[in-house]
Amino acid sequence: MHDHGMSGMSELAPLGWSELFGTWSLQPIWLIACVVLAGGYLAGRNLAGPGSTVPRWRVASFLSGLALLWLTTASAIGGYAMALAWVHMVLHLILIMVVPALLVLGHPLTVLVEACGDREPAARRLLRAWPFAILFSPVTGVVVYTVVIVGTHLTDFMDRMATNSTLMGGEQLVYVVAGYLFLLPLIGEEPVRSDLPYLGRIALLVVGMIPDTIVGITMLQTEHDMYPVYSSMRPSWALDPVADIQTAGSLMWAGGDGGMMFIAMGLVIAVITSPTRRARMTGTLLESVRRQRFADEDPEHAGTDEAGEATYEVDSDEALAAYNRMLARINRQGE
Repeated sequence: MHDHGMSGMSELAPLGWSELFGTWSLQPIWLIACVVLAGGYLAGRNLAGPGSTVPRWRVASFLSGLALLWLTTASAIGGYAMALAWVHMVLHLILIMVVPALLVLGHPLTVLVEACGDREPAARRLLRAWPFAILFSPVTGVVVYTVVIVGTHLTDFMDRMATNSTLMGGEQLVYVVAGYLFLLPLIGEEPVRSDLPYLGRIALLVVGMIPDTIVGITMLQTEHDMYPVYSSMRPSWALDPVADIQTAGSLMWAGGDGGMMFIAMGLVIAVITSPTRRARMTGTLLESVRRQRFADEDPEHAGTDEAGEATYEVDSDEALAAYNRMLARINRQGE
């Protein structure tokens, strides 16, 4: 095992296949955090019992996210992050995109409220209270994600971090949190107030490409060393600082935008394969209007829900007939 301490960065061997798979450190803080989170998650899932709405694949996703978090920081990716800017960028992309996506898909908030037993309704109401509504809102996620991406790459943050190991650990934590807040309202289906229609979720993923693109292109086109303090601590075998930063920028641009597109494609597939999600593609307003039109056309099979909104059994034969009659009437009016 090799030490990841920055003071020993000049002693790192040139990065090769043996170093890639043979460079490890314990990273005890991250290891303890991941073990505690995994234990708490599994305990909550066990308390929920067989009635839990969190399937096993989501449990596996959450645990995989925690495992990837520790492996990324403890492996050569974490070990060489302060020697090569492009490796540091790989670390960033994994921590802000891949790890949070796995954690969000694990539905930890659902596990938490279902573990409350008789207090589950109160826990759900608490998660929908205004402080959490602001914290988990799509606007908050986009703003935090943008500030973190821009603030850690286009300022002197990298130079400050190069001389402060605590700041480097804080950066890793901030990346995971920023990614989680960004992806929660977009790919999560948690009991929070934010419930964007899927079309809006896909649109926000496209918006998320903007900071990745700006930062990536800026680094890719730079002609000077953007992080002189960081570069001064690099080993002699490392890439030229400008070339290294340009490589990191290309990874940010391609990896960040590619990751967003991959997640957006996953959302589209999830919508196509789920009638419930298809009904929420454009939001509850259009869905309410659609149900009301069906109810007006065939009041015999219409009703209202607890909120007083129109309901209609659209999967029945009667609903299909009513839908066809409505289309025919609209066509006649158009003619």
